[in-house]
Amino acid sequence: MSISLSKIKSQRNMSISEAHQRVKDLAWTPDYAQEAIKYPTDYKFSKAPKDTMKQVLQSYFFMEEEKDNRVYGAMDAALRGNMFRNAEPRWIEWMKLFLAIIPFPEISASRSMALLSNVVPNDELKNGYTMQMIDEFRHSTIQMNLKKWYMENYIDPAGFDITQKAFGKCYATTIGRQFGEGFITGDTITAANIYLQIIAETAFTNTLFVAMPSEAAANGDYALPSIFLSVQSDESRHINNGYGTLMMVLNEPENHDLLERDIRYAFWQNHAIVDAAIGTIIEYGTKDRRKNRESYADLWEKWIYEDYYRSYLIPLEKYGLKIHHDDVQAAWDRITKKNYVHKVAQFFATGWPVNFWRIDPLNEYDYEWFEAKYPGWYNEFGVWWDHYRELSKPGSTPIPFADTGYVYPHRCWSCLVPCLIREDFIVDEVDGELYTYCSEQCRWTHKVAFADNYNGRPTPSMGRFSGRRQWEEVYHGMDLADIIQDLGFVRPDGKTLIPQPHLIFDDSAMWTLDHVRGYELRSPLVDLRAMNPDERKKHIEQYRAGFTIKPLN
Repeated sequence: MSISLSKIKSQRNMSISEAHQRVKDLAWTPDYAQEAIKYPTDYKFSKAPKDTMKQVLQSYFFMEEEKDNRVYGAMDAALRGNMFRNAEPRWIEWMKLFLAIIPFPEISASRSMALLSNVVPNDELKNGYTMQMIDEFRHSTIQMNLKKWYMENYIDPAGFDITQKAFGKCYATTIGRQFGEGFITGDTITAANIYLQIIAETAFTNTLFVAMPSEAAANGDYALPSIFLSVQSDESRHINNGYGTLMMVLNEPENHDLLERDIRYAFWQNHAIVDAAIGTIIEYGTKDRRKNRESYADLWEKWIYEDYYRSYLIPLEKYGLKIHHDDVQAAWDRITKKNYVHKVAQFFATGWPVNFWRIDPLNEYDYEWFEAKYPGWYNEFGVWWDHYRELSKPGSTPIPFADTGYVYPHRCWSCLVPCLIREDFIVDEVDGELYTYCSEQCRWTHKVAFADNYNGRPTPSMGRFSGRRQWEEVYHGMDLADIIQDLGFVRPDGKTLIPQPHLIFDDSAMWTLDHVRGYELRSPLVDLRAMNPDERKKHIEQYRAGFTIKPLN
């Protein structure tokens, strides 16, 4: 029997609780069907989780519409206010890297909701996963639109126009690819719940979506904050989905050893990748050198150590779960004592010819700020940045091949960030093949966490790290100019490079293919595997001893 529109509109408003109950009663799978598990998990479920936020579409779409209106209104206002007249080019250039990476993890997160919906036996949370899927898709869309907006209005759009093609090809963005693929590969609960919801969203999105907007505004970019704060406001629902799912698997004691494995793996991978990328962009992409500005280490201590580790992770121990406190301490030490972020920034700048954005040399204000926030910074990095500035002129030896004393690093097989903390460098063998790692935690990830069993228990759903994962291996033995052409990092004239080691926009200051021809790139891993045992032992000892930057002549 049909019902008229007037009768529908005259019905009383339904409460959120009642709507939530009605939606749940609809169910996702007919009671006459047996659902096929398409995405496997080694976890066991004995109790259905709860959706404590009672999420329903009734209020969701109105809220998201309002946020979208504010996002696009802010972008229009920024353009009318001539934002790019005052925005710092140093910052906008690093957005070519950031906005090349970030839509991919968002889309991966959207896809991962299908994984959870397939295996989690609860219709309440499937509603939550549906809204999270729409959220993640929306995030990637508005981020892609921001990238287009930058491209149309910034003084040098080269790089923005190829970010989708460049993503996954450049020596730096492969790290971001490793981050996003973690949401959709391996065991479903490991990937979509622990790696994404429990670690990435609950612990690290503050650095991504709160610290980045703050720094953008400090550099005259008012568009990025409008978009990324709109993204961050969805995270509380995602965190709730993750916590509900976590409580479900925690209820089964047989899952505890897998949870311990996955929290350890996911925390370290998030630290290694997110801190490398976001820490570098925030510290080296800014021109804001106010003395009272918080450093990345300050933010990490506040949001990840205090808010997440002490308030969220440690309380899980009351459920009988073992938390690896030493890994959290090790991550903190890498940031504060071992200069992890600064070594990543040095590596990114070293590889400027094979990226697709400009990296600005540092100046005296930068030096002063870094030394104040990270005492001892100048002694370790100052002279190298002096070299970088001197070698930024076209016709100089490209800095990866210049005689500065810097030794091009090995790449970590697990996180894909190079092994930059030389004393922690590890070489080990898996299935008869040698691999290199940045840390003991990354060696354990490859050799133990992603093995075919864990603590004597078969783990067929976990997947494996395989393929030609290392960027350098792909281009081993090739000329630098040929690599750049293969990557497509050349401007429309067919000879001028998209990347430049400076912010000088005059054509006469631009590097071309002729400036970078004649330099052969080698893969440290390929060369290591070709060594005999004595040569390899000597090489590893020398690598762990580190290097000394030569004085600037």
